Amino acid sequence: MEHKSKQAKAKTRLSSVANAIRLIKAFSDDEYEIGISDLGKRLVLPKSTVHRLASTLVDARMLEQNPENGKYRLGLVVFELGSLVRRKMDSYSEAKPFLMALRDKTDETVHLAILDEASIVYINCLESKQAIRMTLNVGVRRSAFTTAAGKVMLAFQPGEVLDALFAAGRKEWLAGSAIDPQAFRQELATISNRGYATADEENELGVRSLAAPVRDHSGSVIAATSIAGPSQRLTKKILTAFAADVVAAADAISLRLGYQPLRAARLQR
Repeated sequence: MEHKSKQAKAKTRLSSVANAIRLIKAFSDDEYEIGISDLGKRLVLPKSTVHRLASTLVDARMLEQNPENGKYRLGLVVFELGSLVRRKMDSYSEAKPFLMALRDKTDETVHLAILDEASIVYINCLESKQAIRMTLNVGVRRSAFTTAAGKVMLAFQPGEVLDALFAAGRKEWLAGSAIDPQAFRQELATISNRGYATADEENELGVRSLAAPVRDHSGSVIAATSIAGPSQRLTKKILTAFAADVVAAADAISLRLGYQPLRAARLQR
């Protein structure tokens, strides 16, 4: 009986989440404010249920209530989340021509990645045209500690962010490697000074990579551009010879995203 009770509670929670999503999606440009009664009719739910859902969403700032007519409208949190998604989409679309040019110049696989805590997520991948090449699907996660893209993004994060990651002590973030926090911080300082990072078969045997930071209008590092290929072809000497090309591509993407070095420096003072 207890097991069935837990299942029923879990099902109720999932149902509530689904209904909350349906409620949010009920709003549109034509109907940006809707009352409880109309929401109940659209969702085919009791007014009491809709009111409870709306109150919860108001507390989370996903909905706002117009004090004059009592109707509800989408809140600022929805706008903030939408802006975040749009920013990632902008990074993707603005970066593509520069990534294509970088792939053609280096003849290696090119990536665009973003940082998510101690992981990176690849949001674009243009494979090399060579027979032996690195392959990786969009959406794949990798450790930020063992990839060039991850290290170059971590190198420009505030110190407290790194403190929190190391304090968490999650082994999966370190990809099973024994990483010395002090040595890693020194490596990040070197990366920050020279403007790019490398990974020498740290995340995957037989693969080397090099990455440079992509900045937004404020100067914050929001992504990384990288090249990767088989270590047999992409020797250390050849890899570092491509550093200027990777940095130039990342800088070009940053400029398209509104980055202005002098303006960003003033904002960060």
